[in-house]
Amino acid sequence: TIVAITSKVISLCQERVVQKDTVNSKFELIKKEADAHLREGDSLHGAHLTIKHNVIIPSAGIDESNGAGTYILYPLDIQQTAQEIWQHLRQKHSLNHLGVIITDSHTTPLRKGVTGITLGWCGFEPLYSYVGKPDIFDHPLRVTQINVIDALATSAVFVMGEGAEQTPIVLVENAPKVQFLSRPPTQEEENMVRIPLEEDIYAPILKSVDWVWNKIS
Repeated sequence: TIVAITSKVISLCQERVVQKDTVNSKFELIKKEADAHLREGDSLHGAHLTIKHNVIIPSAGIDESNGAGTYILYPLDIQQTAQEIWQHLRQKHSLNHLGVIITDSHTTPLRKGVTGITLGWCGFEPLYSYVGKPDIFDHPLRVTQINVIDALATSAVFVMGEGAEQTPIVLVENAPKVQFLSRPPTQEEENMVRIPLEEDIYAPILKSVDWVWNKIS
């Protein structure tokens, strides 16, 4: 079983909420929350492109939907929070095969609509590797891996919805290619899904803009 929890619920539990009338400029809040941002004039459709926790995302993940006059910020210590939830549920219900993901909606360049992404996870391998496995013509694959955590997040976010569904938690059962762990991920495993900007296949695009870096995530 994989328990998928929307990041907005985590943010609300952590009181990561800012009243709109207490903020002079949303862009100033974005700059404060982002690890890197583009300059104010480089926005489109009211969204400012940012990098946060090694993810390219509009407006540092600050969300106004279903907020009733508030800005809802990204949770703090997302990975640690996922591990704490995993440990609590695993012990309380005596579960051996349990995974937890904290999800968010995510956009894809040149595609309309949102899918999903995992911000923090625990309890299973984040990637499924085909390296060394044969294709249908018995040729060994060299680099192909499936991003399991984001694939699961996409399915969960689809069920959660984006409007008034009020479905912040989804249970994913019998998902293929999930390799459960009986411990939290190591730092090396956490880094497995991250690619440094300079090494990304989209680096020619990402490096062509003038990022303003605020802090290290």
